[in-house]
Amino acid sequence: MNIETEKKLAAGLSIVSNTTIIVLKLIAGFISGSISVISEAIHSMSDLLASFLTFFSVMKSARPADSDHPYGHGKYEDMSGFLEGILIVLAAIYIIYEAVQKLYMNTVAEIETLPGIIVMIAAVVANFLVSKYLFHVAKKSDSLSLLADAEHLNTDILSSLGVLGGLVLIKFTGLHILDAVIAILVAAFIMRTGFFITKKALNNLLDGSLPEETVRTIEMVLDEFIKLKKIAGYKNLKSRRAGPKKNIELTLFFHNDIKIYDCHRICDEIEDAIDSKLGGNTVVFIHAEPEAYCHRCSKKSHRAV
Repeated sequence: MNIETEKKLAAGLSIVSNTTIIVLKLIAGFISGSISVISEAIHSMSDLLASFLTFFSVMKSARPADSDHPYGHGKYEDMSGFLEGILIVLAAIYIIYEAVQKLYMNTVAEIETLPGIIVMIAAVVANFLVSKYLFHVAKKSDSLSLLADAEHLNTDILSSLGVLGGLVLIKFTGLHILDAVIAILVAAFIMRTGFFITKKALNNLLDGSLPEETVRTIEMVLDEFIKLKKIAGYKNLKSRRAGPKKNIELTLFFHNDIKIYDCHRICDEIEDAIDSKLGGNTVVFIHAEPEAYCHRCSKKSHRAV
């Protein structure tokens, strides 16, 4: 199975899983009268919408570059991740609103905990298995949208565990006010995850640089080629991400007496070395200049321009 097919399968599995869990949570929530279980159903609805966004973005990003999108369609995945983060935050705000309203109006009623407990256990198990698979495919394909979907399900696992623990406490203590309190705590955790995903996706959409450790890895590769006397130096190292693709641009300075053939071969070696070190999915653009043009570029200081 190729990676694009596996990405589509993972996104489709997430949709089926979330749909089933939503139905079960809604049934359990209305039977039990629990705001925390119903809030979990709302959270899962945002998961489902996020899964549809992921499936759409995976289908779009898999399309090859064309005249309208010469750099490919990878940004669809970043857009999907951004929207998923926003959905998580909005779901958390709604949950907090409903829970606070119940506390403020003192409308916390007795609830039947058993249906909620059973469904929460089922949701935790299902989401654990699906998210584990999504994380696996996201890591293998370097897909931000699948990673966001997996993180989305991960928050569902933790929030479901929180609700499950609360329902057990209510069952044994009879403190039904815990239902609304737990819903607020769960929502706060969900909101934190939403902000994290949104920030990461927005950085990619605005062509933010790759993480500092990734840039350092690229610099280490280039420093090694300087030590081997294959290049004289480099400058203007830039990087950004578009979906799963890591785009890297730089200027290399070659020794004045090098042949064009050898220059091209060394560029290929550097591109392969960077791709290998970064785990694939890299697109490297190199501008070659003779060492004589490096007026202010020290061989020992590749940062000089």
